[in-house]
Amino acid sequence: LSDNDDQRADALEKLLPMQTSDFEELFTIMKNLPVTIRLLDPPLHEFLPKEDKDIKIMASDLGVSEQEITEKIESLHELNPMLGHRGCRLAITYPQIAKMQTEAIISAAAKLIKNGGKIVPEIMIPLVGHHNELSYLRKIVEEKAKEVIQREGVKMKYQIGTMIEVPRGALTADEIANHADFFSFGTNDLTQMTFGFSRDDMGKFVGEIGRAHV
Repeated sequence: LSDNDDQRADALEKLLPMQTSDFEELFTIMKNLPVTIRLLDPPLHEFLPKEDKDIKIMASDLGVSEQEITEKIESLHELNPMLGHRGCRLAITYPQIAKMQTEAIISAAAKLIKNGGKIVPEIMIPLVGHHNELSYLRKIVEEKAKEVIQREGVKMKYQIGTMIEVPRGALTADEIANHADFFSFGTNDLTQMTFGFSRDDMGKFVGEIGRAHV
């Protein structure tokens, strides 16, 4: 996720055929059964190098200075990445990622449709907490999907939905539903955020808490 637009575009261009191949294989394995694909949702800093030697290698591969890599790592570091720059927030900040993934999904489905497959991709936009987030990203996905479908010359139905996994998303689900073809429910994050638990350490105290609820 370089700040340089050319480097960012180059990286996504390299990822596109890999993603397309992955989705094509997934659709093939599923044999026309429904497939829901959740768009990229990582805590960003977890995917960046931490050791000096690894920073040096990344800098060399990207053709930038080690200082630039270090500054990027520091800017993306989050104290609690489970609640940070991820899900739909990542796609809003870097819409190029959502466009690349949409192109890969629709291109892969188009190839199978041309070979007689009956694919209806279900594209999930994750971590939506406000209906405007889904409305904004739905337009981006629809524009790219339309472009690819026209380019491939196929007829294709697809769905765009979200996962209800933050409390605000659950409380405003009626508004979010106006922009969603389907819902899924992410009970891990929803439970964590509702109760203020972390699945990483709740085992240390949840038994004691349970006694208070009896």
